[in-house]
Amino acid sequence: MMIRIKLSARMGELRCTQAALSRKTGIRPATIYEVYNELTSRVNLEHLDKICEVLNCDICDILVREPSKKSEKSYKNE
Repeated sequence: MMIRIKLSARMGELRCTQAALSRKTGIRPATIYEVYNELTSRVNLEHLDKICEVLNCDICDILVREPSKKSEKSYKNE
């Protein structure tokens, strides 16, 4: 399983720059850069809330779960 950050796609749809998002959210430009480029493994929930508010979207528009290519054990009620 892999969680992908689709912030760049959403910002592209809205023609929003990283600098503009940083100004509107109050989030450091370096943090926006890391999230935008999927360079982070942890995302602050308050930051996600601010980003969704400014971009007028839901969290599912930014975070997407993609199944891994490897076969993983699943938890089944047996």
